[in-house]
Amino acid sequence: MRLTPEELAARNRRNRAIAAGLVVFILLVFGVTILKLANNAAGPDAAAPAPAPASGQVR
Repeated sequence: MRLTPEELAARNRRNRAIAAGLVVFILLVFGVTILKLANNAAGPDAAAPAPAPASGQVR
């Protein structure tokens, strides 16, 4: 079966769109991973807010 030039061009466009989607997805996963690793490198308590003093205690 031979494809016409229009069909070949359409297939190439689809292939490029799929490849671009995969690249975007990979970059998104990479970016999220880097952000999570950077947050964990700051320490386990870096993201946790400081505890509020209990009522009635004076410092």
